[in-house]
Amino acid sequence: MIQPQTIVKIADNTGAKIGRVFKIPGGSKKRYARIGELVILSVQLAEPRKQVKKKEVLYAVVVRQRQPFRRKDGSYIRFDENAVVIVDKVKKEPRGGRIFGPIPREIQELGYQKIASLAPEVV
Repeated sequence: MIQPQTIVKIADNTGAKIGRVFKIPGGSKKRYARIGELVILSVQLAEPRKQVKKKEVLYAVVVRQRQPFRRKDGSYIRFDENAVVIVDKVKKEPRGGRIFGPIPREIQELGYQKIASLAPEVV
């Protein structure tokens, strides 16, 4: 459950490390984003001389959330942190060339095959 003002870890190699979500697209009353949903964030911490700079406004997909997430088979999955992957606004493809940490298989089912293929582990 990601909401505005949530601090998230950025799980790719674009150079951004930490971001703050400030908008969840999908209507004025949309309050929370869950795994596989798009968010708009501002970069809070970034590595020098990389692709992404501090204060940049970017689109990202939620790939991990601390809130338990219910699967279709009735089981629940939860992660230790809230994490996102920065994506291109138009093509919805990841901007980085590597993804760090586990990614749930729901990401692939929602149409982000490239993110799932770059991830080291799909759970």
